[in-house]
Amino acid sequence: MLSNRLSFCALAATLFFGVVTGSFLAQRGFNTPVHAEATQRARAAEFNGSSLLEGSQHMSRVSARVMPAVVHIQATHEADGKRVEETGSGVLMTMPNRRDVFILTNSHVVRGADYADIHIQTANGRALNPSTVLEDRATDIAVLTVSGSDYPIAAWGDSDQVNIGNIVLAMGSPFGLSRSVTFGIISAKGRKDLKLASNPENRVINQDFLQTDAAINPGNSGGPLVDLNGRIIGINTAIASNSGGNEGIGFSIPINLVRRVAMQLLEHGRVRRAYLGVVLDPGFTSDDAQRIGLKRLYGARVSGINAATPAYKAGLRLNDIVLSFNDIEIMDENHLINLVSLSDVGRQIRLLVIRNGQRIPLQVVLTERPSQRQISQKPGKATVR
Repeated sequence: MLSNRLSFCALAATLFFGVVTGSFLAQRGFNTPVHAEATQRARAAEFNGSSLLEGSQHMSRVSARVMPAVVHIQATHEADGKRVEETGSGVLMTMPNRRDVFILTNSHVVRGADYADIHIQTANGRALNPSTVLEDRATDIAVLTVSGSDYPIAAWGDSDQVNIGNIVLAMGSPFGLSRSVTFGIISAKGRKDLKLASNPENRVINQDFLQTDAAINPGNSGGPLVDLNGRIIGINTAIASNSGGNEGIGFSIPINLVRRVAMQLLEHGRVRRAYLGVVLDPGFTSDDAQRIGLKRLYGARVSGINAATPAYKAGLRLNDIVLSFNDIEIMDENHLINLVSLSDVGRQIRLLVIRNGQRIPLQVVLTERPSQRQISQKPGKATVR
């Protein structure tokens, strides 16, 4: 068993350093498809070790740059009459238009805890309690403001520019082991409709996760996912595991979504979500798509429309299939829900629907989503958005 694990580790290291070597070769002019000469030179570079060392040193520099901004979080709250302790991570950030420094983490790390029971330790050992705690459970994001400004801060990345196969680093406190770093790649993008163990009621409605095989374990929640430029591209939030530990499938909230939520929490104390006013049918199938003339399954079918809503005013009708939202093709009803709720309130949106075999463009102005009590739902249908 041990020899098998060592063989696997050796293979993983070989694959990683092969990628790093390839990137450095590309910088030296090998941008053409792989051919015999490039392969021979790549092998020569592997043997002399210079590219391996250069890649290793670069990752070490990235870790040294970001790690001072990563914090360890320990929060205690009451649950079923017992004191429950949650361990997680966070990262110190700021905004261009703000002077204060804040910590990004997961809502489930600090949920239900009093400020005095949220203990933050910085990389240099400084102990803090948050001044305020702002949460958005729909995205599992929390913003903890802290007093003072003399903190190391991390840099914002752009998760829209992240591609499958990009190398990433996960930082945080797995199993309470602070200042830990693991590496892997982006395995997939746009993961949705996940049942998260940290949110058993499945309240995380805005799901658009980055999937990574970088080792993420309990305690990594709220810690940053970092690209090779040393910029934060995600906040680690969950794992898919039968054992409770890392099995190579971790999920991070894209930093562009995190930034949008953080800005609204800091400015308004809550996230203002846009509202369309429709009920969407989760039972829309490939057979249904073919019957209306679609060559493949995509889009979201409208099975209910509330009166005096943006959808009603825009002329949406029952059984319309929403094909695109501002020219973004709709994958399914959850995709449409996500796009609507993350849009700006008051924004005019272009919809393309198919109705009786005809494609019809519509314009809709989104309003702020009312509270759940104000929304009438029909049983057996998807959530109204």
